[in-house]
Amino acid sequence: MLTSSTLKEWPVLELNTLIVKQKAKLFSSRASFEILDESGKVVGGAEQSTTALAKILGMLMGPPATKIEFREKPDDSLVFTVRRRGLLLKKVEVLDSQGAVIGLYKAKKFSLAGGFHVYDGAGKHVAEIRGKLLKSEYTFFQPDGKTEMGKVSKKWAGAMKEMFTSADTYAVQITPQFAEQPTVKMLILGAAVAIDSLMSTHGGGGGGGESDDE
Repeated sequence: MLTSSTLKEWPVLELNTLIVKQKAKLFSSRASFEILDESGKVVGGAEQSTTALAKILGMLMGPPATKIEFREKPDDSLVFTVRRRGLLLKKVEVLDSQGAVIGLYKAKKFSLAGGFHVYDGAGKHVAEIRGKLLKSEYTFFQPDGKTEMGKVSKKWAGAMKEMFTSADTYAVQITPQFAEQPTVKMLILGAAVAIDSLMSTHGGGGGGGESDDE
């Protein structure tokens, strides 16, 4: 079971519904997102950064090492980070604000439906992601495959429904059972952004890094 006893309580992680809206890229190749609450107030942001050296190595060895930092408003304090690293075997990890690895996403290698398994920092299997990943319509389950932890969807009937006409806007909703577990929220919110930006073909991820055989 993922716990929150050693984590700082961030106000943004007290919310059970978050709206993720990708910003227009214009001339930048970096992914950038606004994170809003149900009323439409901006409560945080996520921005990708890649070093010049990583970009050069990426030209030779595939998708470069990069990271997305999730920061909270109004002071832009760091909440957590999702990073892709490695040369031949890419890893997509989640780090807390202190830099400790708290999660790892592994793509399902032989699954026709696709998806990911999620592991905690100790390597324990803690979640499974199933659904239409490239359409931002998927659900997080516990390893039993039945207990829902949260979901990502473009179909939302909240006050900001009109915002969902944009292809780059989706809702992240946490199941009430996991409302008091900020680690779970980081893994779900992190995956919602990383699947779009780091782990999909259109996001330059070339897959989810290490693969699983399920």
